[in-house]
Amino acid sequence: MTMKLTRRAALGTAAALPFASIATQSLAAGAETKANSTVARSFQLGDFTVTTLLDGSLPRDGAQEIFGGGASDEEFAKVSADNFISPDIAQFFFTPTLVNTGSELILFDTGLGQGGIQKALADAGVGPEAINVVVLTHMHPDHIGGMTTNDAATFPNARYVTAAAEYDFWSAQEAGNRVGDLVAAKVTPMAEKMSFIEDGGEVASGVTAMAAFGHTPGHMVYHLESNGQRLILTADLANHYVWSFAHPEWEVRFDMDKAAATASRRNVLGMLAADKVPMIGYHMPFPAAGYVEPRGEGFRFIPVSYQMMG
Repeated sequence: MTMKLTRRAALGTAAALPFASIATQSLAAGAETKANSTVARSFQLGDFTVTTLLDGSLPRDGAQEIFGGGASDEEFAKVSADNFISPDIAQFFFTPTLVNTGSELILFDTGLGQGGIQKALADAGVGPEAINVVVLTHMHPDHIGGMTTNDAATFPNARYVTAAAEYDFWSAQEAGNRVGDLVAAKVTPMAEKMSFIEDGGEVASGVTAMAAFGHTPGHMVYHLESNGQRLILTADLANHYVWSFAHPEWEVRFDMDKAAATASRRNVLGMLAADKVPMIGYHMPFPAAGYVEPRGEGFRFIPVSYQMMG
């Protein structure tokens, strides 16, 4: 169920089949567009076209401190070596996703706000004004930064959807809270166009919210289904494609409720592995799509390759 609230009300409320990659796809009415570039990659899911959009990528030191809470130095180094990556440096990716349902263009998250989302959309042949719905999986800065450009709405014709718990938490923060201040600047001005969604609510037919709290108080993942084909947009459920899968219990610095985040990871990753449902993760290596398999007491992320080619 979704609840449409006015700005005043908003401020007052504290298995699955492989999907085919495509090089050319109409993502906006009447437009033939190319969506197979270094920053925009399209896949077909039943009647939906799902396009991942690379907003940016950067390396960051201190990988174990960020992703290995509770791991010994030896454990973290071994998992890293077994997967041919450095235990010291993590490469971050920021990947909003565009879903064309055939009747609406739905954008999941807006990126860092440094222009990458506009460039990726342009490679997909879509202008910001064509977006019908913007879904915020949660309100960390790298997901809401692109909500506005030069103090104006980046997506002027869109309606907005987010979890009620997420909005209530961040909008209640006192001035001086970094995320709360950004929410006040980027999200609150859109309150009159915003709907709040609960676990199991529909954004559109075939697009359903699934509670995966822990990373933030209202963090949601989204289940897509079209013509019997399924995919989960996992947002920040797992922030790294090796460490967060191999050891879901390792604490992530960015997870606000670490025990709840671990439980959400095990629940959703277990379902993806058991049902063989593909996923798209916001911080997975671009194009951010792949599968999950059980591996020991954890999991392994298998990046998309030719199995998604048409």
